[in-house]
Amino acid sequence: MKDPFTPKFFTLLRSGFEKQQILSDLMAGVVVGIVALPLSIAFAVASGVSPERGLITGILAGFLIALLGGSRVQIGGPTGAFVILIFEIVQLKGYQGLFYSTLLAGIILVFFGVLKLGKLLKFIPHSLIVGFTSGIALVIFTTQVKDALGLPLDKVPGEFFQKWQAYGGAFSDMNPAAPAVTAVTIGIVLLSGRVFKRIPGSFIAILLVSLVVRLLDIPVSTIGSLFGEIPRGISLTIPGFVHSDIPFYLQSGLVLALLGGIESLLSATVSDGMISGNHRSNTEMIAQGIANIVTPLFGGIPATGAIARTATNVKNGGRTPIAGMTHSVTLLCIMLFFGRFASYIPMPCLAGILIIVAYNMSEWRSFAAILRSNRNDRIVLLVTFILTVVVDLVAAIEIGIVLSSLLFMIRMSEFAEKRIDHIVDTDVIEDYSDLPSDLGIYEISGPLFFASARQYAEVVKEVGITNRAIIIRMRHVSFIDQTGQKALFDALRFLRKRGIKVLLSGLNHDVRETLEKSGILEILAEQDIYETFKDAVNSGRVSLLPPFH
Repeated sequence: MKDPFTPKFFTLLRSGFEKQQILSDLMAGVVVGIVALPLSIAFAVASGVSPERGLITGILAGFLIALLGGSRVQIGGPTGAFVILIFEIVQLKGYQGLFYSTLLAGIILVFFGVLKLGKLLKFIPHSLIVGFTSGIALVIFTTQVKDALGLPLDKVPGEFFQKWQAYGGAFSDMNPAAPAVTAVTIGIVLLSGRVFKRIPGSFIAILLVSLVVRLLDIPVSTIGSLFGEIPRGISLTIPGFVHSDIPFYLQSGLVLALLGGIESLLSATVSDGMISGNHRSNTEMIAQGIANIVTPLFGGIPATGAIARTATNVKNGGRTPIAGMTHSVTLLCIMLFFGRFASYIPMPCLAGILIIVAYNMSEWRSFAAILRSNRNDRIVLLVTFILTVVVDLVAAIEIGIVLSSLLFMIRMSEFAEKRIDHIVDTDVIEDYSDLPSDLGIYEISGPLFFASARQYAEVVKEVGITNRAIIIRMRHVSFIDQTGQKALFDALRFLRKRGIKVLLSGLNHDVRETLEKSGILEILAEQDIYETFKDAVNSGRVSLLPPFH
């Protein structure tokens, strides 16, 4: 039986690190640490806790996730996905409630990994993920309106519509300096990204805007005016336990675990595509769990894999967990030696950074694509989105998963009753011995939906990467949902980038129409899609012939 806990760092340690790669990882880690600084502070403040809790999370959780995780390049820390959930927990039960909810989430994640349930979290439908991610983005944007406009509100309501009512009532008393600072921050972040490739725009914005606000004494609120000076140390803190709140801890802990698990595996999967690697999902779950058990003991908040910071790590040359650990050490050094200067950061500046984060999280292109997709995906997307915004993330995830399962069962029953009048791709190749050795053949059997899509896509990549061309037979694919479309798109793009010819055969009318609407077939030439397998084989054989001279 394969061990569920095999950290990548120790596997790489046994094989040895190249000196040049270590230097690249150290440089990437420093860059990611600088990127993580404003985000860690901003996510903590947006979550309703003091800014040092975000830094502590980036330092401790980031180090543990890199050291013990199942990914070579994963960067862990506080993320936008947790913001509204943490805010709700803190509003209801204070930091004490968040402490025990996070602790339980860590324990649950460890159990997920030990029981080898890491792969199950990959079966969450893409439409559900986009629904709650887009909902979170809208809520994050909404929470930043007060600071972005400098509205004089001592307490902002928790409900979405009541927030906007409160904003409307206070709009006439807006501090005009605040939106100016917010707009300048957004402008610096966007423009600096075009000029400076390695220095993060959010870091440049914080430095410049804080300095100008301080020198010109611009009347806006700052971290110091709201939270005081950031502590320059980490200490063990265990709040009191309230037995009557156990059901609350369990429910919140389970949702934090599910959300953290989904987010971390998504991040690891995205980074796999960037480095042509394979993460160990169960090891990653256990590492995430350990990080979320340890971090709250020292005042931190929930942590998971951060997609944007992980991508930054890869783009800057990070290829081993050394980069992730260096990112944490960089954050620690900044906190110890420069933490007192963080009190000068203007709140409208943090609001501007979080507005950009919310825009990047919104996945509006994916949202629009799903709205053009089939009815079931649209229903799951909109229900999850609306519940995330209007009710809460707990209800959105719970109802979204149940709704996805029910709609899938209904869809399967409809296909079982549907009479098949025409079957394509029934050709049989009697002799495979004369086929080119570097022509791969893989058949997808059954619907390409959220429960099977990622597994099929991984096999397609494994088969394709060992050949110069691959034929994907799809005669038995009765339908393809949004998750299947995304998984197939990623696999085809992965292979085409590596110069591998991809041919499809046997698509029925409905599947082909779905793929055409989604734009997936734009990756392939029209002549690479065949009605019969025999035609695809003949085309593949011709494409692999040596060029005529």
